[in-house]
Amino acid sequence: MAQTEEFLSGSEAETLAWAAAFAARLRAGDTVALSGDLGAGKTVVSRGVALGLGFAGDVHSPSYALVHEYAGARLPLFHMDLYRLKEGADWEEIGLDHYLGQGGVCLVEWPERLPAEQAFAYRIRIGTVTETRRHIQVTIGRTQA
Repeated sequence: MAQTEEFLSGSEAETLAWAAAFAARLRAGDTVALSGDLGAGKTVVSRGVALGLGFAGDVHSPSYALVHEYAGARLPLFHMDLYRLKEGADWEEIGLDHYLGQGGVCLVEWPERLPAEQAFAYRIRIGTVTETRRHIQVTIGRTQA
């Protein structure tokens, strides 16, 4: 049974710090779904996770590249942005299944584009409360898109 945690962030800096702390629980092979409206803070969470894993470089949304790979940390990080894909995209068809077996962490923005049966170790939903405040809900356990 999936467990849920919630966090209310008052700023981008708080969201970044929360995500860095969240990264400590991630293990090799974990997939993390990041959901929320455009501008909700999915990439901020990705930057925090990268920081928490020990990556010291810049982290940007891979909207046009589909995947950005970040090495040199505790675990490799594969940051995916599926926004431009059609709903129901298949991991294998678009080549993303390759990353699942690399012993790293896969962060997937716009996981709604994948088939409903795709399971994630964590599902993070980011909701906009105000211009600076965010409600972050984490579902833990093998959850489906």
